[in-house]
Amino acid sequence: MPIEAYNDNVFLNCPFDPEYRQIFNAIVFTIYDCGFVARCSLEEDASGDARFAKILDIIAECRYSINDISRTELDKSTALPRFNMPCELGVFIGARRFGNPDQRLKKFLILDKEQYRYQQFISDLSGYDIQSHGNDAQSAWGRVRDWLVVASRRRLIPDKGVIWDHYLDFLDSLPEYCRARRLEPNNLVFIEFSFAVTDFLTEIESE
Repeated sequence: MPIEAYNDNVFLNCPFDPEYRQIFNAIVFTIYDCGFVARCSLEEDASGDARFAKILDIIAECRYSINDISRTELDKSTALPRFNMPCELGVFIGARRFGNPDQRLKKFLILDKEQYRYQQFISDLSGYDIQSHGNDAQSAWGRVRDWLVVASRRRLIPDKGVIWDHYLDFLDSLPEYCRARRLEPNNLVFIEFSFAVTDFLTEIESE
């Protein structure tokens, strides 16, 4: 793929449960408002081996990655933890270490709800700068915005206050946007939410 697209793509490796939705949506919006493209496994409709192969393809296409490892609770139905996030983080780190020159440009951010909690369940990450968000959407997207500035060295990324104002305006406009398209705001799939974000940002840029 073109290096320009690779340099814009951000792999979002995080929980997808309803309790995380506010954080997820705020991070996705921030990625786009900073001039990048949010990518994640939800953009593909596949299962089993095919699903993991698609995830590997997406990771290969992304220079940046945001990884939230805060979900360590046992699943209520299986009484087992979910290891998708650590697994995909490991793939991303491996691609950076062993990949071709483009893959070795990869950079990643690790988030957790408490800064040093990871030492209790994934101590191999010692030495990495893990950022905490306290399960707060505004804290999470602020850390994502600041990290993208440092990781990319881009000079045109908006101030945090500007992004937050944009996000609040977007949330206000989302119900009308969805009504016009016969969509339910709370039931948008990842691609639909991404379309809504990019349509909103395109509109305010043209004003």
